[in-house]
Amino acid sequence: MGFCGVANAYIMRGCLSIAITQMVRTHSVDSFNQSDPDACPYPDDYNPVRNASVKTDGFDWSEGTQGVILSAFYYGYIFTHIPGGLLAQRYGGKHTLGLGILSTGVLTMMTPWVADQGATAMVILRVLMGLGEGTTFPALSTLLAQWSPPLERSQLSTVVFAGVQIGSVVSTAGGGFILQNHSWHAVFYIFGMLGVLWYLVWCFLCYNDPSSHPFISPEELEYLKESIGETSRRDDLGGTPWVAILTSGAVWATIIAETGHDWGLFTIVTDLPKYMNDVMHFSIGDNGILSAMPYLVMWLTSLVLGYVADKLLEKQIIGITNLRKVLATFGAVGPAIGCLLASYAGCDKTAVAVLFTVGMGFMGFCYASLRVNSLDLSPNFAGTIMALANGIGSVSGMVAPTLIGFMTPHRSLMEWRIVFWVMFAVLVLSNFVFIFWGSGEVQPWNDPNGAEEDMEVPDIRRKSTLSGGEPIREKYKNRYPTTLDTYKK
Repeated sequence: MGFCGVANAYIMRGCLSIAITQMVRTHSVDSFNQSDPDACPYPDDYNPVRNASVKTDGFDWSEGTQGVILSAFYYGYIFTHIPGGLLAQRYGGKHTLGLGILSTGVLTMMTPWVADQGATAMVILRVLMGLGEGTTFPALSTLLAQWSPPLERSQLSTVVFAGVQIGSVVSTAGGGFILQNHSWHAVFYIFGMLGVLWYLVWCFLCYNDPSSHPFISPEELEYLKESIGETSRRDDLGGTPWVAILTSGAVWATIIAETGHDWGLFTIVTDLPKYMNDVMHFSIGDNGILSAMPYLVMWLTSLVLGYVADKLLEKQIIGITNLRKVLATFGAVGPAIGCLLASYAGCDKTAVAVLFTVGMGFMGFCYASLRVNSLDLSPNFAGTIMALANGIGSVSGMVAPTLIGFMTPHRSLMEWRIVFWVMFAVLVLSNFVFIFWGSGEVQPWNDPNGAEEDMEVPDIRRKSTLSGGEPIREKYKNRYPTTLDTYKK
């Protein structure tokens, strides 16, 4: 259900990126592109009625205005991260996450009516949607800290966060299919309703922690208690250690790396459909499919790497800090190079599609590194750290689409190359910070009351037994064979 929640969040967040190609008034060529030797030709069977590149009706929004509308989501998104993390720590992640997705679903269904009111109304709507979704990752981090054993954390987290890629696939490919067969209004009605339906199911199936789950088996509850150390939210932690968190080099390394990751991700999420339409001149159907392919490969990569990461830790092949840094490096350098090369592939549609797909596929490495790093640093305050990292990182979502809109007034290939050079620089430089200052170890301020040794990762080899008398260490010795020393290596 966490996976489906993230998927719904990204479906509703991203569906405007594909729908806007049919919502706005555009022109086949302009005077700049007519004289541009690098401009890609239109296909021989080009038909302005079937292609999104020519529209004489729709909203008269400039490229800059479109960029502001697309980025407006993140102006609201950043403001509810820290409140969302604090609410999840105090009251649990169930309703903190659920109500945010519900509000976004309702607002998504209102989009067609709001668009008729003008660009300003759309900006306000997108800000409100961002406010609703801002609680998503802090709440999920709190839930994962309560439900995932440390040596299974990479795999479980990547499964949940893989909803980012699947949601992006559905919003682009599914949105393209809907646009081919219906009006753009249907995109928002269908995807908004999915969010509302998810919330209804979530309310019945999700619980804040294992101890509050009425149907959990005694064996599973005992296993989670032994492996995690606590199966209910702790009320004795006192206040959040803000000074320690905000002066932690490891926390800031995560925040900066997350900001770079988000710049690359949001550049592709919000503007790849526009690149495929404005520069490459793909039809709306092909645009949706090809824009979705990078997320599909990213999803597969994240799932594989989540499993591999846990196995590497379990077998003590690599320490957790080095593992997080290696995966983060692949997740930054791969997309930076792939997307930059795609812009230099010119008008070769096959090469462009392959390079974008392979390059963004490497971003899946980040989901077994940056996305779980807040849980590494502090299981007790994972929601707050995720709120800081994802919230500050989301500034990229505010800046990148707006900047791209103003950097590409003529929608030319040369303008877009500069966009991808900026993306390259941001990803690589932010990754250097994580290499030098990042960490995968539990920080000393994780437990302000001094019970750190008991709370980090309890020894599974203690002589506790299940209800049937079988020692936990025997039942789970192959699944969970290591101790705190292995985890912190």
